[in-house]
Amino acid sequence: MHLNVLKNTVLLSVFIMISFGCRAISSTGNLNQENLVIKNDSTIIIGANRTEAYLPLLEGKKIGVVANQTSVIFKVNDSYTHLVDSLLQLDVNVTKVFSPEHGFRGTADAGEVVKDGIDTKTKLPIVSLYGSNKKPTAEQLKNIDLLIFDIQDVGARFYTYISTLHYVMEACAENNIPVLILDRPNPNGRYIDGPILEMEYKSFVGMHPIPIVHGMTIGEYAQMINGQKWLKNGVQCDITVIKMKDYTHDALYHLPIKPSPNLPNDQSINLYPSLCFFEGTNVNAGRGTETQFQVYGSPFLKNQSFSYTPESNAGAKHPKHENKVCYGVDLTSEKEQNQINLAYVIKAYQATDNKSKFFNSFFTKLAGSKKLQKQIEGNLSVTEIKQSWKTGLDTYKKMRKHYLLYK
Repeated sequence: MHLNVLKNTVLLSVFIMISFGCRAISSTGNLNQENLVIKNDSTIIIGANRTEAYLPLLEGKKIGVVANQTSVIFKVNDSYTHLVDSLLQLDVNVTKVFSPEHGFRGTADAGEVVKDGIDTKTKLPIVSLYGSNKKPTAEQLKNIDLLIFDIQDVGARFYTYISTLHYVMEACAENNIPVLILDRPNPNGRYIDGPILEMEYKSFVGMHPIPIVHGMTIGEYAQMINGQKWLKNGVQCDITVIKMKDYTHDALYHLPIKPSPNLPNDQSINLYPSLCFFEGTNVNAGRGTETQFQVYGSPFLKNQSFSYTPESNAGAKHPKHENKVCYGVDLTSEKEQNQINLAYVIKAYQATDNKSKFFNSFFTKLAGSKKLQKQIEGNLSVTEIKQSWKTGLDTYKKMRKHYLLYK
């Protein structure tokens, strides 16, 4: 290793020993850079901060990085630097950046096409994995010796970063390129819930037969993708996971950087697995407000004491029911959820004026089958619906145990 790289590595290692990567939890507060306190006063060291574990693996190689705005290395003064910037400062030969949904800097709206480009700060080429192709091509991977994957996930099946992980692993397996995964906490890792996806309804918002809340980190999930041979033709990717230190699945913390434009704080991240169902209905889930995934409403839900008007903003250029008064429910002070709360969507369905127009085809993709919509339309209770998930969840939990890296 070059002397200046070694010097910088030693300095970073000293920072790491002091503690990084964790942030204090607040049920409703905006994401900030407060130190996160974990039970027993221990702190989590994220994979990206464990430079001593992975810098030797990068030496002499041409490196590609799959990253977005959450791909950062934390420092002792509650600040952070982007992983790509840090690697370049350490003389790592980063040659290309791959960006997922929402883009490299995390500003694109959900579902918005992300274009290829050049990063204005580093001048590195950016290849979009949410544009003309979601799977890297052989040409795009050309001259890359190792690919780093470092993106903050939120632990829900329909959050598309795990779909990007699948396609990255598949492309790298086909082109004999190893993948280095820098692991990060799962903010919804304390529970497992939801219906298992039926593969005939596979899409980019659900690619694998897992429940909606899967209870795994990105590193653990990558091991499951490999172990279950979910990649095309059963190929397996050469992966190395840089584990976190002092992380457990029941750790409470909050994220210092919002993982996407419409998940602005702890409350939205916690409610997301329950409220995302509304994306497949005529109900707005707070897009076009400052309380995304913390409120819901529509012009068709009358007799509600709460109302709001969605307007175009940075994270939702044309939100559902734009500039129309939406009547609904304010959940900004709702207690923390440790399961999927079906009561929200069931109550909205029961209260809507025209039930035949409540659901759209996207609901089936989010749910992973047609069963949930039929159950709601059939007036099944929350208890009855959740009982129908039990066998699938029990099977999944047994499978999941084989791939866990943390307690």
